[in-house]
Amino acid sequence: MFKQISALAAGLLAAAAVWAAPTVEMTTNLGKITLELYPEKAPKTVEMFLYNAKHGFYEGTIFHRVINGFMIQGGGFNKAMEEKKTLTPALQNEAANGLNNDRGTIAMARTQDPHSARVQFFINLKDNDFLNHRTSADPRGWGYAVFGKVTEGMDVVDKIAKVPTGNAGYYQDVPTTPVVIQSVKIISEK
Repeated sequence: MFKQISALAAGLLAAAAVWAAPTVEMTTNLGKITLELYPEKAPKTVEMFLYNAKHGFYEGTIFHRVINGFMIQGGGFNKAMEEKKTLTPALQNEAANGLNNDRGTIAMARTQDPHSARVQFFINLKDNDFLNHRTSADPRGWGYAVFGKVTEGMDVVDKIAKVPTGNAGYYQDVPTTPVVIQSVKIISEK
């Protein structure tokens, strides 16, 4: 009987591993954040994020825009506030995927052009309904594509949200002491 239960448990664990979402561990100088990604909801966004993680793009980038009570944004600038040259093309916006910009979700940052997201992302500090997809007929209604959520390390996200910020050149809400992304390691791809 024990062997049958052990075999069943092993089979269930193997099945769970096949269906598990891709997971990454983002290490910052303030702690680690684990993210579960949703390729079934945002396939191109997840593919690009994982590509950039695999190729070390995010290493040495910073959280360059921190607004407590709203979101923390990173992934595109180094400590000198110089924008990193991107390796990937702009994405077709996948915000119409049914996922909302709720607390702890990660979404793609973009310009006014709804299809301009490349590498920068943000983690929502609260439910930001106004960032959700409403309509693709109006560029303002496209929203911001959620592609995953924080599963561990929300305390680190909240710690980042509380760092002192100021202006740096053209940019506002920049941490006065850089919050550095040291690595983004893929823990599992499925």
